[in-house]
Amino acid sequence: MKILVIGGGGREHALVWKLGQSTGVEKIWCAPGNGGIAEEAECVAVDAGDVAGLVALAEKVKPDLTVVGPELPLVNGLVDAFTHRNWAVVGPDKKAAQLEGSKIFAKEFLQRHNIPTAELYGAHDSAGGAYGALCAVDWPVVIKADGLCAGKGVFVAPNPDAATDFIERVMEKNELGDGGKRVMLEEALEGEELSFILLTDGERYAPLVPTRDHKRAFDNNQGPNTGGMGAYSSDELLPAELRRTIEKTIVEPTMKGLAADGIRYQGFLYIGLMLTKSGPKVLEFNCRLGDPETQAILARVEFDLAEVLADAAAGNLKPEKLKWKAGASACVVMASGGYPGKFEIGKEISGLPEAARVTDVKVLHAGTKRAGDTIVTSGGRVLGVTSMGNTLNSALQKAYEAAGKIRFEGMHFRKDIGKPQQQSSAAGD
Repeated sequence: MKILVIGGGGREHALVWKLGQSTGVEKIWCAPGNGGIAEEAECVAVDAGDVAGLVALAEKVKPDLTVVGPELPLVNGLVDAFTHRNWAVVGPDKKAAQLEGSKIFAKEFLQRHNIPTAELYGAHDSAGGAYGALCAVDWPVVIKADGLCAGKGVFVAPNPDAATDFIERVMEKNELGDGGKRVMLEEALEGEELSFILLTDGERYAPLVPTRDHKRAFDNNQGPNTGGMGAYSSDELLPAELRRTIEKTIVEPTMKGLAADGIRYQGFLYIGLMLTKSGPKVLEFNCRLGDPETQAILARVEFDLAEVLADAAAGNLKPEKLKWKAGASACVVMASGGYPGKFEIGKEISGLPEAARVTDVKVLHAGTKRAGDTIVTSGGRVLGVTSMGNTLNSALQKAYEAAGKIRFEGMHFRKDIGKPQQQSSAAGD
């Protein structure tokens, strides 16, 4: 099997890593890839959001299967273009991808199908309307930019001044581009977050192992929201009774709701949950695997990933094939100085060979590129140090041991991945 992976971050490196372990895979391309992926797949310089460019690439290399990593190509209709040509691809079409592409669309879907979620105070397409609505909300309030904003479109405002500032930056100063043309205001939920991700062929679905992401930039949930500073997975995150509740009150109504709305959803569906005192509630949908959740999830894979994904693309998913390693996994994200704000790139990274020698550790690249014989930084989130262990503590110990061997100017990473933390939040996009 020859496989094309779309994307160039840590999630895509994790996919390339695990797909490369599948017995039937002989060739992997990745577009655009990164400095670490280049050691395990052939990287092709096509932007992940360029549908025409990706179609042209697929016509040239003729992959047997394409796996889409990030949300932008899905929202742009890449899957529609591929399925029109009868090419096997894992991912939802443009209509289904609106669940992530528009938070207002997703909220209306949740309300229409009576799926537990935060109360909606209102949606607004003008800054004036949003400012006016602040008079009638409970504090703190969650403000969400409607469109794709690379993890920066969600803000938990503690007071009117903070809320006004965010609305001004998003809607008047246009700091988030087109993604911020509309905003919605909703209730802030209290509890612990949980990422519940499933794979579906449009009819059958198979849950992946549970994960928890850490969105804030700094320890103890301080600092701004990011795309994710680390994640971990252990079966203890999801007791059997909680799993049954989530499947009964959220997953099954979601799958039935999609069918009722005429949406055949195929691919990965990420359901971001808040475990509140009154039960699990949906914070957000993503129409793809999470990042860095993917790194932690795939570290626990004990099945042929390429075979299972090919089955899903063919409409023939066999949930019983998904077997998982016992124990736990963790991913610690090493970020550039200043991230998620302005940061410099081109910083040489040292210590990668030493980190790779730590037992049960895989260093997955996100924002890196090759510069001659060296690896340098090329993004905000640079590396995802990923580990396995019999317990969460042992997995974390290995990840932090490996992280301690890596150096680049300005780097920072959280020291508290894997520690339970109460949050008042709505997951970042």
